[in-house]
Amino acid sequence: MKRIYFVRHGESEGNAGAFRQGPSTTLSDKGKKQAEAVAKRLNRLPIETIISSTYPRAMETADIINETLGKPIEHSELLIERRRPSLIVGRKNEDPEIVAIEKLIQDNFHEKDWRHSDEENFEDMKARALDAIRLIESREENHILIVTHGIFLKMIAACMIMGKELTSREYHNICVTLTVDNTGISVLERMDSSKYDRPWIILTWNDRAHIEDIN
Repeated sequence: MKRIYFVRHGESEGNAGAFRQGPSTTLSDKGKKQAEAVAKRLNRLPIETIISSTYPRAMETADIINETLGKPIEHSELLIERRRPSLIVGRKNEDPEIVAIEKLIQDNFHEKDWRHSDEENFEDMKARALDAIRLIESREENHILIVTHGIFLKMIAACMIMGKELTSREYHNICVTLTVDNTGISVLERMDSSKYDRPWIILTWNDRAHIEDIN
């Protein structure tokens, strides 16, 4: 049995400023407080190691958490957020051009090889999520903390639920249904794969009790 504790990074400057962020965004002051709060809850759990996305907002969250946990920590590019088109990064969410581009991407989301420009499409992100799951399953540790990002966490969960047969429409339905707050805790457990066709089960999704009172 393997139990994985997923945490989305704390609030970033991009989240607070309502602009489309790329790799370089860091945590806001509120995001740092959220990371400190989630660390106190995670310290009660039998976590053996931490693996974080290589984006600064995730690494900063992981480092703050690890000031309390004091566990071995690694970084993996497999856990980064979905790559957006370069031309929208740093621009406000309500910018009419950005709204139009994202609508075009959404309208073509189910087209297998379609891309607006240099972004990841569904197939790209699914392949990376499956690689991330293989990495997790290959680890000797049974209690692992993963610090990642909202959209990509939903993709990992969707692939754990549906396997490699996951379709873009199934992912879309899961994505719009599952909420992921900054530093929300989601726990998935892998049972004996010889007994179950789908060995991963969701124990907890987006537990945010530790951040209810953080302004």
